[in-house]
Amino acid sequence: MSARESRKSRSTPDLIPLLNRNPNPPLIFLRRRLLPRPSQVGLTWPHHVRRHALAATIFHFFASWIVASPPSSSASSSSMGEASPVPPPPDAGAAFVLESKGGWWHAGFHLTTAIVGPTILTLPYAFRGLGWGVGLAALTVVGAVTFYAYTLMSKVLDHCEKQGRRHIRFRELAADVLGSGWMFYFVVFFQTAINTGVSIGCVLLAGECLKIMYSSLSPDGPLRLYHFIVMVTVVLILLSQLPSFHSLRHINLVSLFLSLGYTTLVAAGCINAGYSRNAPPRNYSLDSSRVQRTFNAFTSISILASLYGNGILPEIQATMAPPATGKMVKGLMLCYSVIIVTFYSAAVSGYWTFGNKVNSNVLNSLLPDSGPSLAPTWLLGLAVVFVLLQLLAIGLVYSQVAYEIIEKNSADIKKSKFSKRNLVPRLILRTLYMAFCGFMAAMLPFFGDIVAVVGAIGFIPLDFVLPMLLYNISIGPSKRSAIHWINIFIMVVFTGVGIMGAFASIRKLVLDAHQFKLFSNDVVG
Repeated sequence: MSARESRKSRSTPDLIPLLNRNPNPPLIFLRRRLLPRPSQVGLTWPHHVRRHALAATIFHFFASWIVASPPSSSASSSSMGEASPVPPPPDAGAAFVLESKGGWWHAGFHLTTAIVGPTILTLPYAFRGLGWGVGLAALTVVGAVTFYAYTLMSKVLDHCEKQGRRHIRFRELAADVLGSGWMFYFVVFFQTAINTGVSIGCVLLAGECLKIMYSSLSPDGPLRLYHFIVMVTVVLILLSQLPSFHSLRHINLVSLFLSLGYTTLVAAGCINAGYSRNAPPRNYSLDSSRVQRTFNAFTSISILASLYGNGILPEIQATMAPPATGKMVKGLMLCYSVIIVTFYSAAVSGYWTFGNKVNSNVLNSLLPDSGPSLAPTWLLGLAVVFVLLQLLAIGLVYSQVAYEIIEKNSADIKKSKFSKRNLVPRLILRTLYMAFCGFMAAMLPFFGDIVAVVGAIGFIPLDFVLPMLLYNISIGPSKRSAIHWINIFIMVVFTGVGIMGAFASIRKLVLDAHQFKLFSNDVVG
């Protein structure tokens, strides 16, 4: 044995147990530097090392670490374009929640539900801070950028799948391609902000829909907003027991038609109000203060970003049966066909009728606090019912990432997902998650402002920055190519928009804070 091998044999026995017993970040970093990579050893040791029991122990530890650790361990292979030597076995979150059984049309249903929701009724409100010309231009540009970004994201996922590394989670894709462990937690943080924020918003708006119907039937009734939020939360707790994302496919198909239905009804109601004798005076002017006008513009752009964003495209693509290569683009085409119809009809009709006096929810503008209703009661009632039903579907879609994390850490993949061992934790933990969302919705009724803040701090990094960065690094277009510089331009512009939008949105949130109290009976917008 050489002197070098002798030194290694004397030092390694003391180090490996220390690394196993102390999973601290500095020691994990040291472990990653000391242990060889799969490409260096091919997951087998040289013949003269295999004879020693110590080497076998190290090999067993290293192999299990490769499988169980965050996906940043395979980043080096992704940057070199190499396939992972051993595909990671499915965990409970992947096997139970993100099971891959669907087709591209199912992915289209999921994506449409994630993007085209009742939040589009805030589009006239977003136009209030931009005006006609800039508003239509911003709506079109943000839509084109998101379609482009989602296409790039799909290409990155397809590229990784061809290399033998199919990613079913956004956080693992980012950590793999960027080769940085902190990126894993960066995506986890922003996805959590999006999913929780949208879930809270869905519960809040659904409760408001019930309150609108109740108030029209019993104006002086004793029930308050938080009572209706509790009702919605109970229904979502029951529906949340559907075990997987794929099991929502029929619900999300119905959701697609519901979005077309209430958008048509609201647009018809706005046009009817605009031509009626009680038509409100139209004023499309912007705020006279230049500073206020600037803040309003960035807040509006944040709202647009949140409307087009979803932040869960890899998880949606994961629901498709492998191979998924090339299928997601078809789902995107289906989704954006619905977007073109719904977004423009809601934005144009609502802003044309109410101008800069429009409410953050255009339905409230059609039902003013004083004076007669500006649209037929049956039309508004049906629209509210459609909105309410679709909000339940959206709440389920945006809860899937949280459920996947819960199942990954609580379920036993060796047992059936309907076994008592897995069913009881699922029931308890999903109930607690939805109860938390319901409690926050009742306590903080900030619907319009929540949408803007979530858009700025969540959707912009995940949907307007990371897809371009992942594409430039993983697929690596030439630095002389137009696509490389277009991606950089989009990243720089929307990073700035995100920073300003976050500041403007949080500022508005603070300014609105004096208008409500905890468990208020009204949604501030």
